Amino acid sequence: MMIKIYNSLTQTIMPFETITPKRVTMYVCGPTVYGDIHLGNARPIIFFDVVKRYFSHVGYDVLLVSNITDVDDKIIDKAKELQVSEQSITKQYTEAFMDMTASLGSAFPDLMPKATEYVANMIEYIHDLIDQGYAYVRPSGVYFRVGRIEDYGILSKQNMQELNQGVRITLEDDKEDPRDFSIWKITDDGLRYESPWGQGRPGWHTECAVMNHEIFRGEIDIHGGGTDLKFPHHENEIAQTSAHDHHHIARYWMHVGRLDVNETKMSKSLGNITWVKDLIQVYDPLSFRFLMIGHHYRMPINYSEELMSQYSKEYDKIKRSLKKAFLTVSIAKAFTFDIDHELMDDFYTLMNDDFNTPNVTTLIYDLLKLMNKEKDVMRLAILYQTTKTILEILGLMPRYELTDDTLSLYKAWEQARQDKDYARADQLREKLSERGWM
Repeated sequence: MMIKIYNSLTQTIMPFETITPKRVTMYVCGPTVYGDIHLGNARPIIFFDVVKRYFSHVGYDVLLVSNITDVDDKIIDKAKELQVSEQSITKQYTEAFMDMTASLGSAFPDLMPKATEYVANMIEYIHDLIDQGYAYVRPSGVYFRVGRIEDYGILSKQNMQELNQGVRITLEDDKEDPRDFSIWKITDDGLRYESPWGQGRPGWHTECAVMNHEIFRGEIDIHGGGTDLKFPHHENEIAQTSAHDHHHIARYWMHVGRLDVNETKMSKSLGNITWVKDLIQVYDPLSFRFLMIGHHYRMPINYSEELMSQYSKEYDKIKRSLKKAFLTVSIAKAFTFDIDHELMDDFYTLMNDDFNTPNVTTLIYDLLKLMNKEKDVMRLAILYQTTKTILEILGLMPRYELTDDTLSLYKAWEQARQDKDYARADQLREKLSERGWM
């Protein structure tokens, strides 16, 4: 069974071959905790959770690491605005991030390192870069010499002469080259640490590079994040790691497409952001997860209220079909752990093709049709177990419990049908429908 994934580094779909047999090491860039997460932030959280679930299901031992950026200018600005400490801001929004991750049906990563826990390591790392001539000190801070990296731009495929465009840092006057980026900012403002170059804090790109270095101690299998991180963040992670450790961090780079709103990028400045915490007050969080999985991870999603409503209705149909099948199987006591291996092989084929989840959703619809038509209760039980297995891998399996009251209603409905008491049967069916069982 060969898994193929699209590698952003080579821009090709490649066979997935791990560094260590049957073990997957993954690092995914996590949140900067200064505010709540919006729907665009949620997309990588959902996708990389699916990746881990699938690898685990097919027999890999997976170590997923996703960091928490808890020292950053945005955090300091937020703390000033609210007149509270940076620590209270990061604590509040780290907890909010964890809550939203769980609500979206995603498991927590195996490790969630905080940048503030690795500052000493970052200082040592920067010292090494300076000693090797890859970084230099200026009055405003320490900068990385981009010109020293021969393949700089390898990930984003940007021309070295055009790299001034899109650079997110301030171009301080004392840098050797405008393309050089900050790895230590000297400042007396906000959260800061002592260093050989003066009080300050590490650069964002250095934080992730150092946490990767310290946790994995070598090249990893997959580095992931949103496509907006490809440049400059991921490019600058690669540059530092190339200089310090002589590899490109990961064999495979995976990037999740943007989530736009009415064909416009979701952003605070445009006021078109929908927060996850608000969405889940209106919709089942798993219906939003279904929307994400219904689109290929590399493709942009043009989000709208109409699209969300459509997927919410579709997910309700999935829940009803599952509950109806479960009810029928329960009545007949036809439970089984058997699955339809041919249908599961179809699922594996799609997932092994660069996580083709849109076609997986089509397979799920086909399974629901089969369940809704199936008269043989043992065959229905196998189809139910097959569908349940797929949905659990995707993190889409709804939770429900069959109560004695619902069981009694169903038996009464069946009896009314047998007695041809159609008026009563309709009333009982309506009650079962209200509870989502029909």
